Amino acid sequence: MSTQLNPDIVRQALTEVMVPGTKVNVLTVNLIGEITVSGGDVTVSVVHTSEKDETIAAVRENVARAVSALPGVLAVNVPVDDRRAPKKAPTGPHGQSPDPFSDRAKLPGVAKVIAVASAKGGVGKSSVAVNLALALKERGLKVGLLDADVYGPSVPTMLGIEEGPEVTEDRKIHPVNSHGLQVISMGLLMPPDQPVIWRGPMVFAAVKQFLKDVVWDGLDYLVVDMPPGTGDAQLTLVQQVPLSGVVMVTTPQEVALADVRRGIRMFTEVQVPVLGIVENMSYFVCPDCDTEHDIFGRGGGGRVASQFGFPLLAEIPITAAIRTGGDTGEPAVETIGSPAHQAFSKLAGMVDELAVAVP
Repeated sequence: MSTQLNPDIVRQALTEVMVPGTKVNVLTVNLIGEITVSGGDVTVSVVHTSEKDETIAAVRENVARAVSALPGVLAVNVPVDDRRAPKKAPTGPHGQSPDPFSDRAKLPGVAKVIAVASAKGGVGKSSVAVNLALALKERGLKVGLLDADVYGPSVPTMLGIEEGPEVTEDRKIHPVNSHGLQVISMGLLMPPDQPVIWRGPMVFAAVKQFLKDVVWDGLDYLVVDMPPGTGDAQLTLVQQVPLSGVVMVTTPQEVALADVRRGIRMFTEVQVPVLGIVENMSYFVCPDCDTEHDIFGRGGGGRVASQFGFPLLAEIPITAAIRTGGDTGEPAVETIGSPAHQAFSKLAGMVDELAVAVP
């Protein structure tokens, strides 16, 4: 018996519709709004934010063609949801713009900013961020790593960094060079055992300082290790900097998947492109027999990716090398040919292909 036509089927079909001139689908960059199905009549709204009119016209045509090909579709309507900012002068108090994201500006010395995020702690997000940054560097790219996890900065330990950054008289911060990366972290600016007991405004100020006062030297990519959750630090980042994309990290079990869904919806709400899902701790590789064991189940990341129309970027195994590398400052991705190296190399290739260029 055939499956009844529904919005999920339509959304799945749209994963094959690419933004003209790119290899990125229209869902990844949030060009698709509401999808409704009534019998055989399907309506798919195309969100118009800052894209050129001719791009939107091509997207509408391609969306209509893809949906029309689905079994049971009798008519397709593709309206435009115009969300472009008005071109009139700002109307807020003292002449400022009422748009909360209007002051986003590219970071000097940085071509693309990639956020590595999760809405839940304990899924290995920092490990993914560190190894992704090194895998991008291995591709011949110049890469920086910003540890924005103010409350639990772990990047210095994972990279074996003990010295602090240079701070100049004009209060500019020069990142530490480690493993070929330019690195900055709250953990490099405070004593190792000193807790960060800050309320939201101080977190906002710290993240903003990292974004505005660190001197990056000609980076192709800045990888940002986000704190878990959907609070002040995350909102500060998306308000201040145009992101080229976010990589969502989860583990296979449902308790993590529920949170990553919330994180995806947050980034979609603020119009940040989600590049895809990383399933971390996907399986355990036995060091004696190389057999794979699904400790936390498997396939949860793929199910979330399919639900939202995003690619599953990588399945990262549990290996002793990843654990010990994070403790000793010798990241597992640097062991060429290892399961970790293969997984993170694939992830870096996908990110480099999908990252959205920021004007």
